[in-house]
Amino acid sequence: MKMHALSGGRLRMRKSVYLPAAEKTETIELPVTCYLIRHEQGNILFDTGCHPSVANNAEDRWGSMAKVMVPINAPDDNLISQLDSIGLKPDDIDVVINSHFHSDHCGCNEFFKRATIFCHLFELEAAQAEDGLQKGYIPQDWKHANEVKTITGQYDLLGNDKVILLPLPGHTPGMIGAMVNLDRDGSFLLASDAVPMKANLDLELNPKNTWNPGLSIASMGEVKRIQKGGAQILFGHDDEQWQSMRKGPAFYE
Repeated sequence: MKMHALSGGRLRMRKSVYLPAAEKTETIELPVTCYLIRHEQGNILFDTGCHPSVANNAEDRWGSMAKVMVPINAPDDNLISQLDSIGLKPDDIDVVINSHFHSDHCGCNEFFKRATIFCHLFELEAAQAEDGLQKGYIPQDWKHANEVKTITGQYDLLGNDKVILLPLPGHTPGMIGAMVNLDRDGSFLLASDAVPMKANLDLELNPKNTWNPGLSIASMGEVKRIQKGGAQILFGHDDEQWQSMRKGPAFYE
């Protein structure tokens, strides 16, 4: 089994969103991280990043949200181009795991028409709610004709302890991470926005865009427990970590 770290775009945001003590005018550049897991049972994506169109006209797709998170990536810096660089097309993907349904995590879902979508039941319900759009769930990013399978607890995706989905609520109602257990490089927890940056975990510090602060702190406690067990935590938007990782055609195994 192999795991590729793939870019799903790049954003500029106010630093105080993630680190509330920062000056309100200070900005930070953030990677949008996606992961491809290649297994004999199929090709699996964890998150799909930003839709390619936002590189040129984010406001057209995201509306006012484009003023809060500003895409700064080149037009060809998206998950579809990243997959092409390693010889894969959207129809080669069998499963898409969405950690949650915010637009920088499910923006390319529409391209994977063959894939089954895995998400948490509570996340699907939040996106489908009457106030879903007001809470940042943009239908054209998450609402498609794919088969959707929901989880409510820990879920062994392949039935062999290689990819285990873990509820980590707090950032959103149905936030999930994935524990990926590789033979050579060890275990990785794909934490997504349950822990967007290393500083959030080290300081037990909730970002401002946290849905439920108490649940978020509890989930970070679970992440710390997993970290103490020897797993490497892959944060959702930590640029320093991203720069140090194997990316694109390079892989972990």
